[in-house]
Amino acid sequence: MARGDGTPAGGPPAAPARRGYGRSGNLGPSPRVALFFLLPAVVLLGAWVVYPIIYSIFRSLYDSTGGTFVGLRNYGSIFTDSSMLTTIRNNLIWVVVAPSLVTALGLLFAVLTERIRWASAFKLIVFMPMAVSLLASGVIFRLVYEQDPDKGVANAIMTSVHDVFLQSSGYPGARPRENDAAPAALNAGAVVTKQPAQAGQAVNIPLVGIRPESLPGDAAPARQAPAAPGEVAGTVWLDFVPGGGTVNEMDPKEKGMPGVTVEAVSGGAVRATTETAPDGTFKFAGLPAGSYELRLPSSNFATPFGGLTWLGPALITPAIIGAFIWVWAGFAMVLIAAGLSAIPRDALEAARIDGATEWQVFRRITIPLLSPVLLVVLVTMIINTLKVFDLVFVIAPGSVQPNANVIALEMWRVSFGGGGNQGLGSALAIFLLILVLPFMALNIRRFRREQT
Repeated sequence: MARGDGTPAGGPPAAPARRGYGRSGNLGPSPRVALFFLLPAVVLLGAWVVYPIIYSIFRSLYDSTGGTFVGLRNYGSIFTDSSMLTTIRNNLIWVVVAPSLVTALGLLFAVLTERIRWASAFKLIVFMPMAVSLLASGVIFRLVYEQDPDKGVANAIMTSVHDVFLQSSGYPGARPRENDAAPAALNAGAVVTKQPAQAGQAVNIPLVGIRPESLPGDAAPARQAPAAPGEVAGTVWLDFVPGGGTVNEMDPKEKGMPGVTVEAVSGGAVRATTETAPDGTFKFAGLPAGSYELRLPSSNFATPFGGLTWLGPALITPAIIGAFIWVWAGFAMVLIAAGLSAIPRDALEAARIDGATEWQVFRRITIPLLSPVLLVVLVTMIINTLKVFDLVFVIAPGSVQPNANVIALEMWRVSFGGGGNQGLGSALAIFLLILVLPFMALNIRRFRREQT
């Protein structure tokens, strides 16, 4: 017999229909509906990712014109051409140095933000470069690395620190007049008097080669130094005044050269050293009897320290890596700070109670617990360094770009930047893809492991 609800007598009641379940009984829409919504993304993924990869593989097997099949010859060129080997070497330097420094600096900043009061402002300042495009960052650092200290911030800082510990030359380019009547001459970069000086004698040393406006602000009109008995005195002045003047004589408008180092030399040894006053005068008192050669050492006239040639062949790659670190350190700091906040504080406190120092807590507890986050940051930075293009293209001048070249830039340069060889450019693109794939697979594997 059947019951009133239509089921056989003694049988279980029919299960009520569940709203929102598909035919398979799983929560959510049916697979057909899901595929319908995924179709636009699949089409775009195929058009923007899958098709370019397949076509690049196909194109890399042909020559620059695309009409002659060359097989793997383009791939062979990557490992035989000297400029390509320089590019691969630079990428290796990037992969080894940049991700490690970004991760270490991000860890340092993340730990500091837990111990300072103005942590939010500090995080904002460090993270701010992430709001700037890599192209704009390249323009900024192209100016930072300018050779002229009056324009480049890096060299301005370096010259300021250098001048604190070692004063730069005050009169680069100054020299005596080049004629027989001049009382002094150049000798290995130093200015040396032609005739020995005797005690009680005043020696005048006129110089030229610099502009009057380049003299220090405290320079006073030059005057004849009085020579007292037992002293050797003299004057060093700029023997030039606009509109004319008398050679080797102190005209009223000519000024002394203050701060010039003067040495009294006898028998090849320096017996005394002094500096000129604002009016250019100097004197040596208490010298033993005899004749002395007066010498202005070359340090007075050497070219002043102007910093480093950041945009030269030797330093261009480290300079660009510095810009990369400036951009990405904030990103690493934020990720690592989030990992720090998730570390159980009772483990840290237990270690401190057991007598562990802060360094031991950091090295043996904090770092191991942060290792998954540090790995994420490190792998992400490796992928970014392999793809770096903007910073190298903008910061490196054209003359040194071959020294700073990387695979991504070489790929563009060979294909579209004047090389006109899209076969080799496609081979470089596939080579770069092969380098990136292992790190992408590592990230995907880690994400799946965290979800299980």
